[in-house]
Amino acid sequence: MADAGLELDEDDLKGRRGRSRKGRPVGRYLMVVSKQPDATHIAVLEGRTLIEYYVSRPNDNILQIHGNIYLGRVQNVLPGMEAAFVDIGTPKNAVIYRGDVQIDKDDFEGDHANPKIEQMLKARQGILCQVTKNPIAHKGARLTTEVSLPGRFVVLVPHSSTYGISKRLPDDERSRLRQILDRVRPAGHGLIVRTAAENVTAAEIERDVAGLVQQWTEIEALAARSKAPTLLYQEPDMAVRVIREEFNKEYRGVVIDDATMYKEVSDYVAIISPGLADRVEHYDRSVEKISLFERFHVHEQLHKALDRKVWLPSGGSLIIESTEALTVIDVNTGKNVGSSNLEETVFLNNLEAAEAIAHQLRLRDIGGIIVIDFVDMESKKNRDEVMRVFRGALARDKTRTQVFDISELGLAEMTRKRIGEGLLESLSHACPHCEGRGMVVDTSVLEITPSV
Repeated sequence: MADAGLELDEDDLKGRRGRSRKGRPVGRYLMVVSKQPDATHIAVLEGRTLIEYYVSRPNDNILQIHGNIYLGRVQNVLPGMEAAFVDIGTPKNAVIYRGDVQIDKDDFEGDHANPKIEQMLKARQGILCQVTKNPIAHKGARLTTEVSLPGRFVVLVPHSSTYGISKRLPDDERSRLRQILDRVRPAGHGLIVRTAAENVTAAEIERDVAGLVQQWTEIEALAARSKAPTLLYQEPDMAVRVIREEFNKEYRGVVIDDATMYKEVSDYVAIISPGLADRVEHYDRSVEKISLFERFHVHEQLHKALDRKVWLPSGGSLIIESTEALTVIDVNTGKNVGSSNLEETVFLNNLEAAEAIAHQLRLRDIGGIIVIDFVDMESKKNRDEVMRVFRGALARDKTRTQVFDISELGLAEMTRKRIGEGLLESLSHACPHCEGRGMVVDTSVLEITPSV
């Protein structure tokens, strides 16, 4: 996963270790990893509340391929859809849209400065591409030719002029990192500095960049000697990937119930974040009386996350229904009868719903178009406040969202980037009797009876 780490002095390590109380690590988050025969289950807790859940199945090169890089072969180009289907070796062909095809502007000048997809791609042409969205239901994976390689502190964008620093970092830290970036940026490639780069040394960033450049060189060499379709680069195991993306000093620990995975993750963290190495713990199933997920109350929260109905603290509720095109969330006052007047009761109920919906979207990993039917409010000030709270709650979600104000019909429309299956889809399959409709048709009334 990674080679030997850099030696850091005590001052650098001290700044990375995070807070502790009475010798025990303190942090807002906890990651719990349970290895089962058929899959690895990863839960992220904020305090004691389950906020994210991932399922990784071994050797799943069909459904969980986000981030993988392929040498694909164009099967056919559809000018009317401004898209092309690409064979990457999966059961369903992947799709790439015109806007996701990177071109050399020198190849298209004059009248062809804004080329059509049929001018950019031809059938049976080989292309180097990366998966940006996992296949979902009957849809194949989505691709881009603008490849990016994520490291711990930076993202390398080969053959690009991309240059950026995470906006989540404070201004003085962004200035420091910009100076480092100017020195280590490789010729002909773009770089994006991640939030995890806060307070890291120039030597660590330089090492991260060098490793990614070497990795890209190996990918290009493999592509040059391979025949499409071929997998050129595969993202690491889900547990390692989540730790690479998420683990920082805000986490009080990572608890793993499998000895082999514990050793693998512990060695990886010791290299990429030595100051946090002591926060990786092994939960010995042969010694403990209850399972890891029972110990941290993950199971009971997970069962609730699979239910269509979510209760709010004051007695109101949410009803969450998903369709092929969008997800609909209905907010109800339910048992919440309030204490003053109807407008205040509805307003406070909607405030609770705004926080709960943001949490449920993140936990259930619901993507695509989402329509929320808040309980009607007469006051525009109250409607605006509900949306302010909702947007603030969504800001804690790393997945990109776009939210629109409440319409005249009392509906709030939004989108949330969809990368793959949601929580419900990853832990279930459609009922073979009703085919997922939730009802069984009484066919007896449809039978044609012979006339007397």
